[in-house]
Amino acid sequence: MISSPFATPPRSSQAESSGLFDQSTLSALAQRLVEAARRAGADAADAVAVRGVSHGVEVRDGRVEESERSEGDDIGLRVLVGQRQAVVSTNDVSGDGIAKLAERAVAMARVAPDDKYVGLADPELLARDFPDLDLLDPITPSTSELERRACEAEAAALAVKGVTKSGGASASTGIGGMVLVTSTGFHGRYLRSSQGISMTAIVGDGTAMERDYDYTSAPHAADLASPESVGRTAGERTVKRANPRKVETCKVPVVFDPRVSGSLVGHLVGAVNGASIARKTSFLKDRLGQQLFANNIRIVDDPLRVRGLRSQSFDAEGVKVKQLAIVDQGVLTSWLLDCATARELGLVTTGHAQRGVSSSPSPGPYNLHLEAGAPTPAELISDIRQGFYVTDLIGSGVNGVTGDYSRGASGFWIENGEITYAVSEVTIAGHLLEIFKSMAPANDLEFRYGVNAPTVRIEGLTLGGR
Repeated sequence: MISSPFATPPRSSQAESSGLFDQSTLSALAQRLVEAARRAGADAADAVAVRGVSHGVEVRDGRVEESERSEGDDIGLRVLVGQRQAVVSTNDVSGDGIAKLAERAVAMARVAPDDKYVGLADPELLARDFPDLDLLDPITPSTSELERRACEAEAAALAVKGVTKSGGASASTGIGGMVLVTSTGFHGRYLRSSQGISMTAIVGDGTAMERDYDYTSAPHAADLASPESVGRTAGERTVKRANPRKVETCKVPVVFDPRVSGSLVGHLVGAVNGASIARKTSFLKDRLGQQLFANNIRIVDDPLRVRGLRSQSFDAEGVKVKQLAIVDQGVLTSWLLDCATARELGLVTTGHAQRGVSSSPSPGPYNLHLEAGAPTPAELISDIRQGFYVTDLIGSGVNGVTGDYSRGASGFWIENGEITYAVSEVTIAGHLLEIFKSMAPANDLEFRYGVNAPTVRIEGLTLGGR
């Protein structure tokens, strides 16, 4: 049996009283489900148990408007009979429920259509080492602590000159984790905590209102930005957006703020997802091994980043994960694959299987980032006579089949290398292949989100204005 060593995570008095950090019951239940499935006639099976706990408060004008807590464990069973597959899930397995669930899953699989690509991961690919990624903060913040964080963020925003009202502040905490057991002997588990603070501020009133925000999130409280800095940043951003202007339709360089530049990485990753490649529904389906970016561009997916928001040491099929440069020296080097899409494409899984309790595995990314370039953000825009600096994107007008790109945006106008007045209600449009080709990153990369990128400059996008 291949087993994760993290059966006993870090402890605190809160953890011991709540039992939230103890996955032993879930592990035993998943093991029993797999064994029951084999007894019911499955040729192979795996069980995944997911723990989800969340607690959040929302504050407006110094008063708590909402406080919510949810907590639950769910379990899913996947069985394979020959080349047929079925998935069932439940959050209540008691009495003889395990046997009945397994029997129902096997019965469903026997009448499912054949799929020559389904199957568990090759045992040789399974994770055997489980590095400590420090994903679990042993201290769970109390309701009063969450209220304090939210109130301090709001107070800091309202203290910024020009802010007229609060759009609300929030603070949250959560614990999420997974147990995976397979009939091939894999037994792995992980838990990670999450904490966050956010603030939205408003300037102006009536139809002239503008708003902006800031937020911070991390597995550990020690890695969060302070509530005061979140609130102050939200307030300062909002004030800068007051009295926005319209601009004429034109074709100009567009610079993406780090808050939104990661979306460009997200569009790439969506297009290299193995499921899209196998279905031939990606505009990049014939581009593997080709130079899509300048030779200084490197885009990395890193599931093993210590304290990463999406880190884990094995994927949803138990496959060992590793850092992967999806783009290296501008060249598209890999698809994101789980076992089924890899078999369909005649390749080997890249360890990117993800799943919920009621679905079969499918590919997905972990911690993505575009590596920083050499110029500072100021140097990146210094030679732009007229251009657009994007701070907010609206809508999802991106066609993954054709690569056409069109999104609503707001931000600031660039004149003679300087960021000047606020701009709103515009559309930026182009094609992702051209966007990738001209992408130029600055040196201000920070790891704050699940997808991170520095300030990015793109040449010649069409700006749709008045």
